[in-house]
Amino acid sequence: MKQAKLSILCASLIAATSISAQADTDFKFGGYVKADVMFSDYSNGAPDSGSLSRQFYVPGTIYGDSSNGKQVVDFQARESRFNFKSSTDIDGHKLVGFIELDFMTHTDGNERVSNSYSPRIRQAFLSFDNWAAGQMWTTFQNPGALPENLDFVGAADGTPFVRQTMVRYTNGGFQFSAENPETTVNSYRALDGGELKSSRITSGSGMVPDFVARYNMKTENGMAFTFAGIARQLNVEQDNYDTSEFGYGVSFTGVIPVGQDDIKMSATYGDGLGRYMALNYANAGVLDAKGEIETISSYGGYISYRHWWNDKWRTSITGSGFKADNNASLTGGTVNKQSYSGYINLLYSPVKPLTVGIEYMYAQNERENGTDGELNRVIFSMKYVL
Repeated sequence: MKQAKLSILCASLIAATSISAQADTDFKFGGYVKADVMFSDYSNGAPDSGSLSRQFYVPGTIYGDSSNGKQVVDFQARESRFNFKSSTDIDGHKLVGFIELDFMTHTDGNERVSNSYSPRIRQAFLSFDNWAAGQMWTTFQNPGALPENLDFVGAADGTPFVRQTMVRYTNGGFQFSAENPETTVNSYRALDGGELKSSRITSGSGMVPDFVARYNMKTENGMAFTFAGIARQLNVEQDNYDTSEFGYGVSFTGVIPVGQDDIKMSATYGDGLGRYMALNYANAGVLDAKGEIETISSYGGYISYRHWWNDKWRTSITGSGFKADNNASLTGGTVNKQSYSGYINLLYSPVKPLTVGIEYMYAQNERENGTDGELNRVIFSMKYVL
């Protein structure tokens, strides 16, 4: 058995050597190790241990549980991640493979003994010249314009934030993609304890991909801007529902150098955007009395200013917000209406790969009936980029 395994290993090495001899291939390992300590104060009581809001700020998850205490501390290293990338030049063509994993969002572990959490796929894609296919950031989002915050997302209210499988074509500054469709809408309201309420319906039965077009531009003085548009079909085919509607959105991001400092910003508007904005804080539409989809308009954005005190110390100040124009007569009053958050931090890098820092963040979420939740959080982090 050992000889058989050795023979297979030798054959694999010979094959790899043969491929390397015929093509110029580079292999890279990357990622980072990050440890966070978060002191949080929830106005309505903290969510349970292990809840998503206890890992990072997710709009809509901070309303809390009144049966729990308001002040909690969480230690975690779950944001740590690793990735592998191969890049090969073959006969004048560029072939790239990339896969990245981290340990966020899972509830398959706990804090009682081992804090063991399964890795999850963040990105997994391949590209050949101008074409790419696999799971990656939606073309509607520009991750390069996100502010440098210690919170996992930072400005979650005001940014598109989706990773999903797609096919993308890039030519110069233009990008076009067909991406995985998924519809989230509110059900038609129902009377529950004297209040009109609706629940989320998630439907993956659509046959039309989400289509995105984007243009990236850079100026001679270092400014970078993106303009993106999305068109999507909202589709619900389950139970007694069979309905579809058109949704769309536009988004702008900018990165503007100011001497050694920089300003990062984003502005997004759409009708039927739903899950693409603010981590699905609001849905794309609501079903009316006839079972038809009525789209929900929404808009959001953020602005962040980063100041370098010197080559090792820096501070980012960020403000972010989102609002949905719900039809409360259809959705009821328990749906999310608006959210905003603010951040200020101080980061120190004694050497380039290492960053330690402290950040204060405040967030408020409000439902259509006026119910709100507030979160005050102080984050201490240490991060080593591999």
